[in-house]
Amino acid sequence: MAKHSHRESILEAGRKVMFRKGYIGAGVRDIVAEASVPQGSFTNHFRSKEEFVREVLDRYFSDLQRAVEETLGRKDLPPRRRIERYLELITGRLADDGFRRGCLIGDLSLEAAPQSEMLRTRLMEIFSEWSAAFAVCIEEGQASGEIADTFSPIDLAEFLLSAWEGAILRMKVSRNAQPLERFKMIVLATVLKDQSL
Repeated sequence: MAKHSHRESILEAGRKVMFRKGYIGAGVRDIVAEASVPQGSFTNHFRSKEEFVREVLDRYFSDLQRAVEETLGRKDLPPRRRIERYLELITGRLADDGFRRGCLIGDLSLEAAPQSEMLRTRLMEIFSEWSAAFAVCIEEGQASGEIADTFSPIDLAEFLLSAWEGAILRMKVSRNAQPLERFKMIVLATVLKDQSL
């Protein structure tokens, strides 16, 4: 009979611990304790904490890409509404966690990027892919006249993600939705103002 692998448990535990303690504060002991597995299980599956975090990050981004697809990918909705739905979906997820957990991509950008060139490079790739999805939606909105074409789609997408990540950081401090709601209100009334009105 094959020996049970603790890999999945460790990855899930690592995500939870990193949300609570951050990249630097999340030690291997904390992770295996959360997973209720022996410490040797970590080294059996991962060569380093850095490689482990890369895999946790990739899994987190895969989940985020599904959220992007079910909102920005909704061709049956106008582009501006798709972006609004994305922001609403993520706000709901953050509310479900009591506004205590932020975005792992943003958290790792602050903590891990200065510590690990591998993670910094991966985060750059993630931001590029993430921005591209917003840029496609914005470009469609600009083509239909729904979104102003004052700025290029990629510049607007980069700005939106940077400002959104900043709002999430503020949310972690206030532990309420106010920074997220303020972001949505201002962005929808200015940058993504409906040009057809």
